[in-house]
Amino acid sequence: SVDCSFSRGVCDWKQDADDDFDWNPADRDRGDGYYMAVPGFVGHKNDMGRLKLLLTDLKPKSSYCLIFSYRLAGEKVGKLRVFLANKKSAPVWEENKGKDEKWRTGKIEIFQGAETTNSVTFESERGKGKTGEIGVDNVILISGLCPED
Repeated sequence: SVDCSFSRGVCDWKQDADDDFDWNPADRDRGDGYYMAVPGFVGHKNDMGRLKLLLTDLKPKSSYCLIFSYRLAGEKVGKLRVFLANKKSAPVWEENKGKDEKWRTGKIEIFQGAETTNSVTFESERGKGKTGEIGVDNVILISGLCPED
């Protein structure tokens, strides 16, 4: 497995230069490192911020599982979507509201055909709300299918 978390991770993360705002590091409550977040007051409604995970060395014709923690905290904070580079048009995962302020786990299967996926993009879309945040943490890539809960 490959640890792509932000505090100690070995992965290559890039801010998208063509979006409306950047994701920023935010300190974890327990003080052990940080996660990436978009506060609710950043930007205007429907503005987008994209954080891209560059993937190298993924083998063709194999499957991987991307596991991550996410949080959508706050009233009408917006949407969090995940895109795979080789399927640009539609998100492979989307969440548009949190039931509470808790962190949850997202999982995405990445099937490699002859063309390999070379990046995963976490996209935050700003909602109407002015409080809360959208956060992503503990991003891990494992080979094989996603485990059941």
